[in-house]
Amino acid sequence: MAKLSSINKNERRKKLVKKYSGQYAKLKAIADDESKDDMERLIARLKMAEIPRNANPTRVRNRCQMTGRPRANYRKFGLSRVMLRELGNKGLIPGLTKSSW
Repeated sequence: MAKLSSINKNERRKKLVKKYSGQYAKLKAIADDESKDDMERLIARLKMAEIPRNANPTRVRNRCQMTGRPRANYRKFGLSRVMLRELGNKGLIPGLTKSSW
């Protein structure tokens, strides 16, 4: 189980990303648009810098929904490899079968 503070910090980041997503997307589109003049693009970059760092989507960490483990996560299930194997062996994940050859 991951530290509760790490899990809570990640949840706060998710809320910030959601709050600033519209504003961030607009500024990013302006900053990346090469048809705009350089001054307008620079102003957009400066405004992006004023947005809190934790509002950047790349700072959100994918974590296991059951244990909070930050590594070896399967996006499709939202679980870490450890929990995926454990629940899969118990037959609690529909459509998942143990491979054998």
